[in-house]
Amino acid sequence: MHDESMTLNVVGGCLCGQYRYEISGTPIAMFNCHCRDCQQSTGGPYSPVVYVGKRSFRVIRGRLKHYSADSESGGRNMRGFCSECGARVTGGESDESIGILASSLDDPSVFRAQVNIYVREAQPWDRIPDDIPAAQGSTP
Repeated sequence: MHDESMTLNVVGGCLCGQYRYEISGTPIAMFNCHCRDCQQSTGGPYSPVVYVGKRSFRVIRGRLKHYSADSESGGRNMRGFCSECGARVTGGESDESIGILASSLDDPSVFRAQVNIYVREAQPWDRIPDDIPAAQGSTP
């Protein structure tokens, strides 16, 4: 899913502005995750994710509170929230990579979903576009 043609130089943060970050580099992937965990942690039908290597990600200001939940792959899924406003900013954090919610970008129009994942858990009222590949689980 790696798209060499798209290099990002973007900033973003939480709702209250206490937490700010910068992404500089090529995303590993961009996807919409329709799993129940994403639905419950965002309050929406899916999470739009910009997945980048940790070297492409830099915290400018603040610190996130983290919550870790079991993942389908058998590991843990670490999600980051602002401790002040409660906005979810990250997910799928590891030592090598991090998922950033596209809605936390100052300019979310740069987001281009390459695939919809966990569509088997999508809600019946969640209209999934036909022009983007869909996967029942985490990969097409």
